[in-house]
Amino acid sequence: MTGDGTRVVRAGLPEPTAYEPSLPGPVFAAHFHLPGDATGPYTYGRDANPTWSHLEQAIGELESPEEPAHTIAFASGMAAITAVLFSQLRTGDAVVLPNDGYQLLPAVRDRLESYGIEVRTAPTAGDAQLGVLDGARLLWIETPSNPGLDVCDIRRLADAAHARGTLVAVDNTLATPLGQRPLDLGADFSVASGTKALTGHGDVLLGYVSTRDAALADGVRLWRKTVGAIPGPMESWLAHRSLATLALRVRQQAAGALALAEALADRPEITGLRHPGLPSDPSHALAAAQMRPGRFGSVVSFTLPDKSHAERFLAELTLVDDATSFGGVRSTAERRGRWGGDAVPDGFIRFSVGIEEPEDLVADVVRALDAAQKAG
Repeated sequence: MTGDGTRVVRAGLPEPTAYEPSLPGPVFAAHFHLPGDATGPYTYGRDANPTWSHLEQAIGELESPEEPAHTIAFASGMAAITAVLFSQLRTGDAVVLPNDGYQLLPAVRDRLESYGIEVRTAPTAGDAQLGVLDGARLLWIETPSNPGLDVCDIRRLADAAHARGTLVAVDNTLATPLGQRPLDLGADFSVASGTKALTGHGDVLLGYVSTRDAALADGVRLWRKTVGAIPGPMESWLAHRSLATLALRVRQQAAGALALAEALADRPEITGLRHPGLPSDPSHALAAAQMRPGRFGSVVSFTLPDKSHAERFLAELTLVDDATSFGGVRSTAERRGRWGGDAVPDGFIRFSVGIEEPEDLVADVVRALDAAQKAG
């Protein structure tokens, strides 16, 4: 059994061929030579592409190292999310969503309900989704949640769901497969936005779905083909290239996030500090039980007194970009309320720690906090 750092640099690579690169370049093709019957593996560019195949194999090896998993890549994380939902749900079905998840889930809820699908919601914390599970076709879990960073017990929820005949999907974007393996914890689907920590450089939009069930995978793959939500070959190649440093990035980001959270813990102007790796965090015990040791993600969230205070803080930062998304090599932070859609205070900050030296990053944040406090 190889370690994660070794696995990520080899994942999805073809057998070595003399005078060929270890990672073949992107294949740009709308169609392929196809004599006789259309049996593949590569027939038409909306069906399959060898560059996708290498990436999908790689992600499958990371999501499920000890048991084969089918992975389907998509043009974005939302394409992957909606592929699971709309490939599995029909009019009259019920689905359980978190009410504190990614900000586009309310728009997804509206669309589901317009198709005659019952949508139930409950918070992530306290495994509250258990209370609305009976009779549901699908349970959607997001843990840690974005942006609140609450955690639920995947194994407990999956066992309860399966006892009721309910499928389980876990949004694993924040944790990555090196921080948490939902399929090992009982989920039927592990879904993520590869835009964020998986690729980590802020230059790719990508999503994926992994499952060990071939029939479920076929349904998701057919949905991708039907709606055309396919990833570009260049994006797929960039994503595969970036996987090689995933273990290094995850390790450094997690260490930096914990250092930042510890530095913020005693700031009097900060409330609602959250990071699953912080021993005082309400979710720490559960996160430590189901996430990989020391890999609690790159995100720290906290609240400053008001909007203007938060804006002053962001303007004072020199090592941190004021940008959305998370999981990149460069630290970013934003006042999350500017987007709408998240039930957060005006001064709420979602901070994504990059791979800078933790002491440099902490010093910059403390200086910016001091300046924002003084200017107020």
